[in-house]
Amino acid sequence: MKDNQQELFPVVDEDGHILGSISRGRAHDGSKVLHPVVHLHVFNSKGELYLQKHPEWKDIQPGKWDTACGGHVDLGENIDQALRREVREELGITNFTPVSMGHYVFESKKERELVYVHKTIYDGKIIPSQEELSAGRFWTKQEILEYTGKGVFTPNFESEYKKFFL
Repeated sequence: MKDNQQELFPVVDEDGHILGSISRGRAHDGSKVLHPVVHLHVFNSKGELYLQKHPEWKDIQPGKWDTACGGHVDLGENIDQALRREVREELGITNFTPVSMGHYVFESKKERELVYVHKTIYDGKIIPSQEELSAGRFWTKQEILEYTGKGVFTPNFESEYKKFFL
């Protein structure tokens, strides 16, 4: 399986205003064109955080553990629509209450993203997508801190976790 390199994303400024569009392939080829993504951190009532593991075929951070749900905003979608679509596709969750934590710009060697961060408390059934994820489970804060900086998590997750939850 591979990501659709022709999929279209909006190009945005740092305030989220749409300036145009870009293909997934171009957005991830090192051009550093700013495009929006959504993240949802799913906590259970015990305070544990659900993380997903990227499959090896992903074009960004294959094989690494990451935010419970993260995905690109498609051209024509707003942030809430993208968040709900991604959470349904990746985790099978349709009934949740997201809390906005804010947004920030994340830059890696391959891309530049305007990340809209959300959290929720959810104790229902999670059905990880067999097509999009290779694994998923709840982690304690201690486990996350123990494995931080050891190549287990995506750099984006590590910086976001420190910024919003420590």
